[in-house]
Amino acid sequence: MSKQPVSRRQFLNYTLMGVGGFMAAGMLMPMVRFAIDPVLAEGAAGEFQTTNQKVDELTSTPVRVDFSYEQQDAWYTSEVTETAWVYKDENGEVVALSPICKHLGCTVNWEGDNNENQFYCPCHGGLYEKNGNNVPGTPPTAPLDKYPTKVKDGFLQLGKPEPQTIA
Repeated sequence: MSKQPVSRRQFLNYTLMGVGGFMAAGMLMPMVRFAIDPVLAEGAAGEFQTTNQKVDELTSTPVRVDFSYEQQDAWYTSEVTETAWVYKDENGEVVALSPICKHLGCTVNWEGDNNENQFYCPCHGGLYEKNGNNVPGTPPTAPLDKYPTKVKDGFLQLGKPEPQTIA
């Protein structure tokens, strides 16, 4: 087996390809990291926020529950305040509904404008049933979003609101 010496041309070709490869890797790594980091990052999804509402004080009448938490956006931290309409259904399960109307994003009120046992949106007269389903013939086209709920140490915890389908 005879070894052939590397010619000058081959040496320059190997050297330039190696340097070019390192430079390309140096440019591509930030792009790859930018694309992959959000997938691997631990996010706020699935986090539950503790409210001041004691679960044993809830009844079948919806009550407004305000809760706050800190939100981190890049390098800026802000205090976010959200609201939910919370009650216990006929099975004793806690139901938490978003107060944001699905028509134009106004805030709905329980039994507003003399609408008994319904949520009322004052912007365009939208109506929702107690379970959050939109009343046919009124402006809202979808039910109110529903918060996932948990109980910790007797206090209500709420997750991120999720769209619900008409049951």
